[in-house]
Amino acid sequence: MTVERAESATGWSELVRAQPAPPLSGLVSGFCGYRERSAAVVRRLQPATSIIPVIISFGDPLTIDQPGAVGCAGRFESFTAGLHGGFAVTEYLGGQHGVQFDLSPMAAFRIFGMPGSAIADHIVGLDDVAPELGRSLPDRLASASGWPERFDIVEAALALLAERGPLSDPTVEWMWAELARTHGAVRITDLVDGAGWSHRHLTARFRSQVGITPKAAAGILRFEHASSVLASAGMGLAQIADLCGYADQSHLNRDFRRYADTTPAAMRRCADTTLTAVAAPAEQAPPDPEGNARAFGTYRPAPAG
Repeated sequence: MTVERAESATGWSELVRAQPAPPLSGLVSGFCGYRERSAAVVRRLQPATSIIPVIISFGDPLTIDQPGAVGCAGRFESFTAGLHGGFAVTEYLGGQHGVQFDLSPMAAFRIFGMPGSAIADHIVGLDDVAPELGRSLPDRLASASGWPERFDIVEAALALLAERGPLSDPTVEWMWAELARTHGAVRITDLVDGAGWSHRHLTARFRSQVGITPKAAAGILRFEHASSVLASAGMGLAQIADLCGYADQSHLNRDFRRYADTTPAAMRRCADTTLTAVAAPAEQAPPDPEGNARAFGTYRPAPAG
């Protein structure tokens, strides 16, 4: 378990990370407990991602706006967000306190016991998809003695859900693994040939379980790969576009605008732009036109700047 703490003139934050026990290691990427207080509005841009975040909150609600999605503008407490081919903006003033863990679409299918198409392009309260993670669980976590006990409580609830949850279709699971392995570069025709299904049946089956089509998934995975290379490698944008399978730099720029509402150059100016990492301190992110703090990252909070 690792702990990160930070303070600033307007607030403070604490992030506690832990890995799941072996029975859940193939389903849950890790746990992140967070506490954050800010006297100023904190606004964050959440790029499109191939993971499904799950937030169990026992703090103030989080305001979320996800353009182009259904019922995704409002204030949310404990929730999950299905796959979505666009970005979201989160905002809060005051405090945030809770636990986040991330699921692959295959893991979400098993934990929630419902097809990905039921939550794609939606932000859904946990009471509606996994009551065992909602209802009284946030209160139990709030009253726990500390983060180790909180993670144990969440693990126990997830283990029960996984034990009785449905298994993924092996062919759909193989397709997702190929898309992830190649960062979306595998040709859909090769997936069709490998699955032995018709293109129409493959797309319908994949979309039902994952929530989006194979082509849409490939676009998100390619964008994630480009974002990771952008953050870690000292390469020019044209080189990154070529490496990640874009037609040219303009194509790369269009995808960043679609999936992150920004440009590759603007994202590169952030200290930390990886999609699975904590967001960059707000003062390192592109300025918000209204003057409020803005940062890139996942739903989990960033260290105070």
